[in-house]
Amino acid sequence: MGKGFYISKALGVVVVIVGVGSLATIIALSVVYSQEKAKNNELGETTTKIPTTTTKPPTTTAKPPTTTAKPPTTTAKPPTTTAKPPTTTPDLPVTTPTPSSGPWDKYRLPTSLVPIQYNVSLWPRLTPDEDGFYIFTGESTVEFECAEETDLILIHSNKLSYLEQPNGHKASLTSVDAGVEAPSIKSSWLKTETQYLILQLNGTLITGKRYQLHTRFSGELADDLGGFYRSEYMENGVKRVVATTQMQPTDARKAFPCFDEPAMKAIFHITLIHSNTTIALSNGMEIETTNANVDGENVQKTVFEPTKKMSTYLLAFIVSDFDFVNNTIDGVLIRIFARRNAIAAGQGEYALNVTGPILKFFEKYYNSPYPLPKSDQIALPDFNAGAMENWGLITYRETALLYDVKFSSNSNKQRIAAIIAHELAHMWFGNLVTLKWWNDLWLNEGFASYVEYLGADHAEPLWNVKDLIVLSDVHRVFAVDALASSHPLSSREEDIQKPAQISELFDAISYSKGASVLRMLSDFLTEDVFKFGLSTYLNTFAYGNTVYTDLWDHLQDAVVANGTKLPQTVHEIMNRWVLQMGFPVVTINTINGQISQKHFLLDPESNVTVASPYNYEWIVPIEWMKTGIKQPLQWMQNKSETVEPMTASGDDWVLANLNVVGYYRVNYDQGNWDRLLNILDTNHGMIPVINRAQLVDDAFNLARAKIISTVLALKTTKYLSKEREYMPWESTLNNLDFFYLMFDRSEVYGPMQAYLKKQVSNLFKHYKNITDNWTKVPDGHMDQFNQVNAIRMACSTGIKECQDLTKQWFNEWMTSKSNPIHPNLRSTVYCSAIAAGGAAEWEFAWSEFQSASIAIEADKLRYALACTREPWLLNRYLQYTLDPEKVRKQDATSTIVYIASNVVGQSLAWDFVRAHWSYIFTQYGGGSFSFSNLINGITKRFSSDFELQQLKQFRADNAEVGFGSGTLAVEQAMERTIANMKWINDNKQQVLDWFTAEAKP
Repeated sequence: MGKGFYISKALGVVVVIVGVGSLATIIALSVVYSQEKAKNNELGETTTKIPTTTTKPPTTTAKPPTTTAKPPTTTAKPPTTTAKPPTTTPDLPVTTPTPSSGPWDKYRLPTSLVPIQYNVSLWPRLTPDEDGFYIFTGESTVEFECAEETDLILIHSNKLSYLEQPNGHKASLTSVDAGVEAPSIKSSWLKTETQYLILQLNGTLITGKRYQLHTRFSGELADDLGGFYRSEYMENGVKRVVATTQMQPTDARKAFPCFDEPAMKAIFHITLIHSNTTIALSNGMEIETTNANVDGENVQKTVFEPTKKMSTYLLAFIVSDFDFVNNTIDGVLIRIFARRNAIAAGQGEYALNVTGPILKFFEKYYNSPYPLPKSDQIALPDFNAGAMENWGLITYRETALLYDVKFSSNSNKQRIAAIIAHELAHMWFGNLVTLKWWNDLWLNEGFASYVEYLGADHAEPLWNVKDLIVLSDVHRVFAVDALASSHPLSSREEDIQKPAQISELFDAISYSKGASVLRMLSDFLTEDVFKFGLSTYLNTFAYGNTVYTDLWDHLQDAVVANGTKLPQTVHEIMNRWVLQMGFPVVTINTINGQISQKHFLLDPESNVTVASPYNYEWIVPIEWMKTGIKQPLQWMQNKSETVEPMTASGDDWVLANLNVVGYYRVNYDQGNWDRLLNILDTNHGMIPVINRAQLVDDAFNLARAKIISTVLALKTTKYLSKEREYMPWESTLNNLDFFYLMFDRSEVYGPMQAYLKKQVSNLFKHYKNITDNWTKVPDGHMDQFNQVNAIRMACSTGIKECQDLTKQWFNEWMTSKSNPIHPNLRSTVYCSAIAAGGAAEWEFAWSEFQSASIAIEADKLRYALACTREPWLLNRYLQYTLDPEKVRKQDATSTIVYIASNVVGQSLAWDFVRAHWSYIFTQYGGGSFSFSNLINGITKRFSSDFELQQLKQFRADNAEVGFGSGTLAVEQAMERTIANMKWINDNKQQVLDWFTAEAKP
């Protein structure tokens, strides 16, 4: 990213700020761009003097100042002579060299100052200035207490420009306590690298005394999806602009100067200035909205209730012309905001209907009332993550909140319920009680990722959604955590300092492994004991901060109080899962009852360089059954043990890790594998459905790790011609995806397709029958999912009846303009028809994508457009990802991954990303959580030395630019490529032989 004042345009210019004072919290600032961005990078952020008649900040911030109703009396309109640089140079920050070891060179704040409360007033301009730039202006007063005597104030600031105060500096300082005089400011400057506004004082602040720091500032309301940013959309032919926020993890400092660390909790008094045609939202309830006139412009000023004591990353403020639907449950106001057309179409109703029940569920689960008077949720056209748990004002992508029965699939509906549950879970766990520092992010996100299934299950009890955590989280993260380049859940605090390091933590390990091990913990404690410890934890630390071991303390107290028997303390058991990376494979020998554990690595020859405090051994809870009868829980505390009951002979068989509640894989002696394969073939219903999915997933991954043969893994799929359940099929297809990635460019592809065509044929016929020749929707939630699998695989493996069906549906849509395809099937049917078609089908889908009025339908089309087999269309589509007018920035990286998933598009996407990495990285933000997905997505097919060398060159060429949240993904991609090369060398011939033999009628 560029240093200094941030400009999101390709050819930006530096700013000069011209402004005058105001009576209270808003100052009218104008941002004028007048110099090349490169020069701005060298000069840093500008400061311009303001008149000395500016009113001093209020002397107390116990409540919002009462003088803010009066708007600024001076013009907010920027000068008209801004097309070229001014003839006089503005005053620049003090450029005295700073010591390399100064406090401002460290990324963590000193502990000398503790914020108490902020008064923040902001005015986003939703129309561009004369140079085409969108800006916001603001004023902030933060009250803090001095905890340690100091003559230095460090406060976070990033990409903000400051108006010079009457004292000649970027801020003014006053004392709150009577009889105490605040020291004057000696110098003030900005430190771009560590993102600080720095004030050197002429005297020292007194321990225990309170002070106020007042600033006036401006920034660009850029389209970069971070901090205070803008989102744009078209409605009824008119472009609309929304000012919105995304603060997590370190972007509150882009909106106003603040102590931007999660432990620096404070109370926030927010005021927003906005046009009369818009509404303003923030974390607190609106107190009042009054009319004002500024420089002939009629505006409104909305003042909000003070927030609870909270972290900066949970702040939100939004100005839009959205509409909403609402209801009230037990005194809590619930509102769903979205574009007016979306609300009019009823797309907010489903979210409204499930929010109340999920909130009530979590109140009971936590044994704690919802801590706020309102729960606002808003769907934004441009949003980088899926959703963000801002306290009282949750922000979402449109696809994560809006549901329309005419366009949304049951998968879309489930995702909406799960994401709402995830974010509402944070209202207590994460917001009410917050982790002290980002190194424990896993507990915050892992916990919400676990209980989202519980909340969604409460809202939709017929779905059996709790089972899906195994596919969506446990199996998903196993693939990453089995690499030598993985990392432990909890990092050392001193190892996570920079914003880029923080962003790297938002990965599958934090979310999915965190969810998996907490689910395991809840299972062996029992849910009642888990909830009891959780409740005391939340009540003890409400409005405070914790480290993860605080939760262990409270769970251990619950264990003692309940008399639960454990082999070790909660700390001793769980720290092995938290402080060392990876997981074990537990091997059970049913001949002699010996069980053993070993660190599971996909590449057994990989070099594990990260030392483990526990020597990569775990305390493992084993839920198991013998010949269909559940057995008592067995704890494994050593590397190897003998468990007599686990012996089996004759027709008896052992199955471990029931319902995959444990975070580990299971291997058996060959005799037990054979008996399990036999029971799958003869009476697969004796094995629980989740464990049928587990047997496939464990077998394929054990084979990749050279623990069992690949042929044995493939044998677990032979029974599938009799299987109708979704989870085993989905597990199989997920694992065979790896075979497609490795072999869809080789001679193995044909026999593999023939085998899968044979296996899926009965499933396709089954769904044809139960849907009365595709005229009805299957009753069960999971059945609807598996219908999609049946059509997808039948069409992709060449079943002509399926291909004719999808082409017929798509052609009917093209000719009649009336879409006959059920929303559940659209992604698959669109993809199949576009893959089988040519430019006409692609152009039709592109036209429908551009005119789609609901984001969920647009997403289905965006995915399907990547299915074409025409390289020139894929290259065009890749170029479109660089144009936000064609593909939104929030969707660009996932679109590239879609294209890379197409064997025709793989090399095109890789070449494209390499050629445009610097642009993609800077335009989409180094902290974007999607970069790890992008790098994984474009390299997952890599399996040759040539591709490995390209990866290494890519890393070297872009070392200076960086990879943000994708830093670790680059290392994992190289490790995965090496493992793939070895696997193909070892397995290609036997895989070819097996598929060839099994594909025969």
